[in-house]
Amino acid sequence: MQDDVPGWGAIPTPAGEFELSPVRLPADLGLLARWMNDPEVAAFWELAGPPERTEGHLRAQLDGDGRSVPCLGLLDGEPMSYWEVYRADLDPLAAHYPARPHDTGVHLLLGPAASRGRGLGAVLLAALAERILRRRPHCERVVAEPDVRNRRSVRAFERAGFRTAGELDLPGKRAALMVRTRARPPASSPLPARSRPRPVPTPPGPAQHRRCPAPAPPDSGPAARPRPAPAPPGPDPA
Repeated sequence: MQDDVPGWGAIPTPAGEFELSPVRLPADLGLLARWMNDPEVAAFWELAGPPERTEGHLRAQLDGDGRSVPCLGLLDGEPMSYWEVYRADLDPLAAHYPARPHDTGVHLLLGPAASRGRGLGAVLLAALAERILRRRPHCERVVAEPDVRNRRSVRAFERAGFRTAGELDLPGKRAALMVRTRARPPASSPLPARSRPRPVPTPPGPAQHRRCPAPAPPDSGPAARPRPAPAPPGPDPA
């Protein structure tokens, strides 16, 4: 059901080259289980315990219909984060907010403690949201639902260009609904106002190669003065 998320390729960011790699079991299980047992991660992901618990969470996605894709996040080739890119409009989440067709949701965690608390999450979120909107032309919004208690996560989404659209009562948590929309020019203005060509007045007589009409001689009288150039168009009312 999903397109090839890991096939989107590397994304250059200020922090380095970021890339999503599909989770592979059992190869990646040990690393992910260690991250899930970090107390800071476990407080919100609630997957602490034996590796089998993390494996069950992953297999539910890998064996599903493809609406959610679990990935390792690599920065300059090193695994340092875990991501889930999912169709929010087809997820149970859609029953809790006004979903739109092709809404794409994002879950993430930064694995190593050294990766947290230095703005890295916001950098990667902004890069991935931009890539999602570029690669999925029917998707108008990227959404997320971090726990409202996870202020660090909410701030990261805000710095990545998401806005808080409200709060949701979800099973097991109260969440902040974070939304990033596709930027569009106004429908009535296909070009920015400064980019639209303006009409160039054409002075009479032999001076039409000039950029501006030549001034009339002081004693030429009113009849010899060139016509005033038409006023430039006013601002687009839209």
